[in-house]
Amino acid sequence: MRHYIYFSNEQDKENVTPELRCLVKAAVYAALSYEDFRKSAEISVTFTDNDGIQEINREQRNVDAPTDVLSFPIMSGDDSEADTDRSNGAVMLGDIVLNLERARAQAAEFGHSYTREVAFLTVHSVLHLLGYDHLTSEEADRDMRARQDAVLDMMGIKR
Repeated sequence: MRHYIYFSNEQDKENVTPELRCLVKAAVYAALSYEDFRKSAEISVTFTDNDGIQEINREQRNVDAPTDVLSFPIMSGDDSEADTDRSNGAVMLGDIVLNLERARAQAAEFGHSYTREVAFLTVHSVLHLLGYDHLTSEEADRDMRARQDAVLDMMGIKR
């Protein structure tokens, strides 16, 4: 099984290095592995800044404010063939929009590394693409947090 991760950089506030792209890929792979996702997956990742994500948030969610990450799942949840990219056989999980400007600020605010914050936001978003939603209940929030922590531990990323 092979995962396809497509990157787009729509900001100029943070340098998108090969190491950053590798970190995001590693976080995607770790989350899919932890969740025992046994098919090839396709995910697009867009790097943006506060202004860019605020515009998307306003257009897509009617929330006129920046946020750290947005997830746009594609999977229908019924194991439908419609969710498969016929060119590579991968299940199209969806899109991640990652605000690198906010990630840098949150890393400083929470007292951990930028690497940890980017990995955390990526894992968080992949879990959303897989259907988890921490906003539905306190139990769902605890479950998602535990999964995020377990994936970061798997990656050797500590607070």
